[in-house]
Amino acid sequence: MSITAQMVKELRLKSSAGMMDCKKALTETNGDMDAAVDWLRKKGLATASKKAGRVASEGLIGIKLNDKSGAIVEVNSETDFVARNEEFQTFVNDISSIALDNSADLSKILSSNFPGSSKNVQDTLSDKIAKIGENMSIRRADMLSVSNGAVIGYMHNSVKDDLGKIGVLVALESNADKSLLQKLGKELAMHIAATSPSSLSIDDLSNDLVERERKILIDQAMSSGKPEEIAKKMVEGRLRKFYSEVVLLEQVFVIDGETKVSDVIKKVSKELNEDIKINSFVRFNLGEGIEKNTKNFADEVADQLSG
Repeated sequence: MSITAQMVKELRLKSSAGMMDCKKALTETNGDMDAAVDWLRKKGLATASKKAGRVASEGLIGIKLNDKSGAIVEVNSETDFVARNEEFQTFVNDISSIALDNSADLSKILSSNFPGSSKNVQDTLSDKIAKIGENMSIRRADMLSVSNGAVIGYMHNSVKDDLGKIGVLVALESNADKSLLQKLGKELAMHIAATSPSSLSIDDLSNDLVERERKILIDQAMSSGKPEEIAKKMVEGRLRKFYSEVVLLEQVFVIDGETKVSDVIKKVSKELNEDIKINSFVRFNLGEGIEKNTKNFADEVADQLSG
């Protein structure tokens, strides 16, 4: 029996399995749709391992918050098509909750029981790989907490509540009313999403990063032929500019375009008559640092259907 592209599409919609797996299932079952679904289910983990080497640089960032803590996770897939799949989105949302309950410890997350299942997260992930037909991974997780105050989350390019492409958590330590901290926290998180600071303060900056920048600036100043004393002053001035670009508290607040972030916090602290301190922040940008597959996905789909 000839297996058509329409049959493959129908089985993919029914099973959420990969296109090539759907075509093979239909071939093995002589085009019987129900039998093909059963065939895919029986394959299970046997198909998941074959996909483990493929680059997964798409997916979603997920955030989950409670009273004084927040967790953020990155779960990767091979294509944005899967990231728009409701089953995948529910999976990422569940992983965010599990991360919050396990201090964002990746090994604990993977060994935790998956909600509504007798399996742990690692085994459930393998099942998802087999069913959806793409390599997936729970790449990283982080968590912020406060003693008093609030952890605020922000998701840029969100596809659903607390799911998207760039996620930020900001931990504000303060005795101020939490509802009053939300506005400042949200604006700070939006700023961090836009500027991607390297550190919270100058003291937090990597010494290697600062010394590398200083060396570049000294070489530039000396090559201009300036006297040594003037060159040193030039370097210090340029370092201050560097700090204003990469250090959160030294950056200009993107919301108003003129006030330094540290001064914004002082202003709100005065208005609320309570000290406010940024304890920490974390920013996840989907796929950052992953070497992405440059193959045209449309061509890959065409190859699979014709093959």
